[in-house]
Amino acid sequence: MRYDFLEHFPKRMKHVGMYVVLMQNSMQRTTWKQYGFVKADEQINLIFAVMLYIMEQSLKEENCTMDDIGAYIDTINAQHFEKGLTYEDCRKLGDFIVNIILSNEGKVMYFDGFDFESNAYHIMHISYVANKIVYIDQELKRTSYYLTDDGYNLLLSTLEIENNMKLTIHEMIFQMHLEKQSYDKAVDEIKNVFNLMRIQLQKIQEAIGKIRRNALNYSVKDYEEILLENLDTISDTKQKFQNYRELVKSRARELEEENINVKRLSKKEEEKLNHLKEIERYLSRTIDEHQRILNSHFDLKAVYTKELEALSQMSLIKRFPLRTELYDKILDNPSALGNLDYFLRPLFNREIDKSYNINKAFELQKPVRKKEEKDSTEQLDFDEEEWQKEKERLLKEKLEKYEKSLGYLLSMAGEKGEVSLMEIREKTLEDAASKECLIPNVEIFKEIMVELIKNQEIDILALQKERSEFIQDRPMEFQLNETLLHLIEDYPENNGIIKIETYRLENSKAVVFEGVLDEQGERKNIKCSDVMIRITREE
Repeated sequence: MRYDFLEHFPKRMKHVGMYVVLMQNSMQRTTWKQYGFVKADEQINLIFAVMLYIMEQSLKEENCTMDDIGAYIDTINAQHFEKGLTYEDCRKLGDFIVNIILSNEGKVMYFDGFDFESNAYHIMHISYVANKIVYIDQELKRTSYYLTDDGYNLLLSTLEIENNMKLTIHEMIFQMHLEKQSYDKAVDEIKNVFNLMRIQLQKIQEAIGKIRRNALNYSVKDYEEILLENLDTISDTKQKFQNYRELVKSRARELEEENINVKRLSKKEEEKLNHLKEIERYLSRTIDEHQRILNSHFDLKAVYTKELEALSQMSLIKRFPLRTELYDKILDNPSALGNLDYFLRPLFNREIDKSYNINKAFELQKPVRKKEEKDSTEQLDFDEEEWQKEKERLLKEKLEKYEKSLGYLLSMAGEKGEVSLMEIREKTLEDAASKECLIPNVEIFKEIMVELIKNQEIDILALQKERSEFIQDRPMEFQLNETLLHLIEDYPENNGIIKIETYRLENSKAVVFEGVLDEQGERKNIKCSDVMIRITREE
């Protein structure tokens, strides 16, 4: 028996997973009780209220900073929830909802959906909000939040509607409200229409990015699906919405003329006029979005065609490993060296003679060195996945060396509150293991000391506050601030450190470390100025 209804099961699980992950992130938190939201119903209502506010700001193309979210929560709390919260509490609550629940503290969120066709689980990435840096009044640097594709789908997927039908249904509902002159409801529907078109444009842009990164990772089925959605979106939509805009303009003009020439409009009529103007504005933006989707549709086709042609050309190049196809065969049969010229002869073929084109003499000449260098790149035969794993392993080991060296400096300074580099040298003379921990190699120790001296005074509390305002993963390279926060927060002996000061001791002798390894494994003596490292802890 064939169960056709399980065909799109992973797609359904994607929508279910967005709810499940959100509920898990919320219900596991005890922070809600600090703000008086004890019941799960209250928590979920507030989360979706905040997401709707972020979506509304995104549709208006306005900034949505944490201050805006805090003010919004403060307003709806005073009018509806009636919890005993101050503005600062509301701002902290907004930070908790956005950065802890919706963003999972910057950690990637996944949900496994079962695919009955392949008989395996598919790992699906889930993300609700993202952020960008904006400048308010061209001076103040702030973080502005907006919904991702998953965030939009979470709010719009409460109805069982296929993607290719959502736009048509919302457009029909909009037309119905417009005919009944229910302009307040028509505003909501035209916003939904614009929102769906914005999501479609975002999907096209993401598809173009995936194809440019690797066209093989973008299946023909995905390409066909997005093309059909594009065609459904752009088919006669523009003309219909232009007609709607003309209708709305004429009705708004009638009300304005009536207000000027006949009588003063009532409060209800003024609301209608304001709704008509807002509908007209969103219709104009919808038409513009339609044009952008049309342009992006052709860009998608051009990019996909170009990338596939490039891949097909690469497939004509025959590759073979030198070790198995040449070296091993010669070792098995040395007499084959007599026929080695057959193998090497193609490498010495002359380039085709060039003919002079007089038209090129009158064209703008561009440098070709970069192209020649690119063409002369040697193609190696190796396992890219293994190479990437080895690269990540070496990078991880190097970061651990940075962490141990910086951790040793903190432990030495933490014993008495301050320590000089000369005192640290005397300590390492007695203990070779301490010396190896402090200076795994010259380059690492030098980079750490340069960063400490350059920063001079590091405020740990300010670093923690700055990090809480951004959603980002820990970088896979040495950064002094990130490493210090990791050492202070994850190691109990460093808890309570709030300030680190590093400055040169002008009248002190130079400090010499002898027999230190460099990155090439050679022993060297390094000579550096004496510095003082001072640590301040919470009282």
